[in-house]
Amino acid sequence: MKTSSAGFTLIELMVTVMVVALLAAVAIPSYQNAMVKNRRAAAKAYLSDIAQRQQQYLMDARAFATTTTALKAPPPAEVATYYQVAIEVGSALPPTFTATATPIAGGAQVGDGALSISSDGTRLPANKW
Repeated sequence: MKTSSAGFTLIELMVTVMVVALLAAVAIPSYQNAMVKNRRAAAKAYLSDIAQRQQQYLMDARAFATTTTALKAPPPAEVATYYQVAIEVGSALPPTFTATATPIAGGAQVGDGALSISSDGTRLPANKW
């Protein structure tokens, strides 16, 4: 008499585990890169908003604001979690400013680098904008 056994052999299970591991090795870095780009896009949008608000603030106060609080533009959670935003105001005439989003040390965005926008519209680094 023949007995039939239902189930998987060790080889079949090992092949399945290898296929899943291969898919994960490809999918996880792609997902992480997509998240870095997503967070960078949020920071760029926030910096652009700051630049726009600075121009409005200049018209009202005849100077640029030195903080995001003065602009009434706190960083959204998706930016504040990964970036520290600072505004530097120049003392020359005409007035100038540079808003910079620097990745928080030890965070997921550290390898992406800082983003900045200035009063003359310069966006650095150019390859990230």
